Amino acid sequence: MGQLNFSILQYEFMHNALLAGCLGGVACSLIGVLVVTMGLSFIGVAIAHAAFAGALFGTFMGFSPEVGAFAFSLAAVATIGPLADRGELNTDIPIGIVFSLTMGLAFLFMGIMPGPKTDALELLWGSILTITRSDLALLFVVALIIVLLIALFFKEIQAVIFHREVALAVGLPANFIFYALLILTGSAITVSLGSIGGLLIFNLILNPAAAAYQLTYSLRNMFILSALFGVLSSWIGLMLSYMFHFPSGASIVLVSTLIFIAAAVFSPKRRVKKWRGASIKI
Repeated sequence: MGQLNFSILQYEFMHNALLAGCLGGVACSLIGVLVVTMGLSFIGVAIAHAAFAGALFGTFMGFSPEVGAFAFSLAAVATIGPLADRGELNTDIPIGIVFSLTMGLAFLFMGIMPGPKTDALELLWGSILTITRSDLALLFVVALIIVLLIALFFKEIQAVIFHREVALAVGLPANFIFYALLILTGSAITVSLGSIGGLLIFNLILNPAAAAYQLTYSLRNMFILSALFGVLSSWIGLMLSYMFHFPSGASIVLVSTLIFIAAAVFSPKRRVKKWRGASIKI
């Protein structure tokens, strides 16, 4: 306990875990940049908890938790997205309703599951050391789709982030990008539930992107830094989990939080803000 034995790296389950940390870290952190810059953090939280409830529903009903998670996340997108898009209602209201409903359903499904709750607890806290090759394949596909879409539509995404209404006015597919982002958020959460856990997964989306936001003014660099922080959080958290027998998901999220705190402390934006404040006082 407390010591890292590098001989563990020869085992296949550790190779799978490291690959899952890399792919999941990239997928979640890239989506996180879009969530942070477009101000969709609370919508993402609701989608994350909807996916968690769906995964538990799938486990309870005896089919794939990934299918349940994706179905519930799509339902959340279909509920929240149009209201947030059209401004028919203060978005806090539908987000709060979806969040509370899905959390209630999640604990309902967990409570009525017969027998041991092992599978439910793994979805709750995550277990990256049990990731299989099929899980890795799904992670790879989702991560690849996210990377390709960001690369192909980078200029359009940049325009939508700057001002969505202006992007629409000049003929850019702003609505498509908005809904694609929500669906990709649900997809990234779905494929990462097994490794990070339903209660913690959104932190891996938010923390690396928020840390990257502290360190750069460039959107391109923000994507790169966020992906780097996501992978580092996953790998360092995995090592700490192995050394100290911590839950893997909790370890990964704690490391990502420490990275954010360090980025905030040493942020050049913080120094600029202080300098501006000082000049105003003078």
